[in-house]
Amino acid sequence: MKVILHGAESGLAELYSQELAAARGLVYVSPYNDPEIVAGHGTIGLELLEQAEEIDNVFIAMGGGGLISGIGSVLKSFSYRTRVYGVAAQNSAAFAASMAVGRVVETKHHDTLADGVAEGMEEDSITLPLAVSVVDEVVTCTEIEIAHALRELAFRENQIAEGAAALALAGFLKVAERCRGQKSIVILCGANFD
Repeated sequence: MKVILHGAESGLAELYSQELAAARGLVYVSPYNDPEIVAGHGTIGLELLEQAEEIDNVFIAMGGGGLISGIGSVLKSFSYRTRVYGVAAQNSAAFAASMAVGRVVETKHHDTLADGVAEGMEEDSITLPLAVSVVDEVVTCTEIEIAHALRELAFRENQIAEGAAALALAGFLKVAERCRGQKSIVILCGANFD
């Protein structure tokens, strides 16, 4: 197996992977636009329900929508009262914009600390209708808010997390006052910190 690193963020890596698969006759597996990938993410929702009773809120970073669609679908099936918060990076919020209008739209993308959720999504994405049906609220965070969350994770929790993981925490911190006294879970989706 050969690992190829390409692009400064996930969207560019995804496009290159598709091109490489087409050129070499390889199988491309989308990180979000695949029912089995979404179902795999759903197992996180099952684990949450096994480990915590009566979850009030879950905060999940949004990129292509696979993670939030999988986890949200399971939570809404077994714990309908749980609020699912999708958290978007202001500098790259194509999925949030697409959810708002109910179809895939392209937006301007700027560099973001949450590079793991940067760029757009495939036109035929299965995750858009799933996310629209399970996400209760979208919280959009600035780069300053993401940087603050990265610092909180590093200095308060002694955790090195990637920007996309910090994005989920930034979303929680933005609405924390509303969630006071409730059981809230933040999904830290990775530690790919350069």
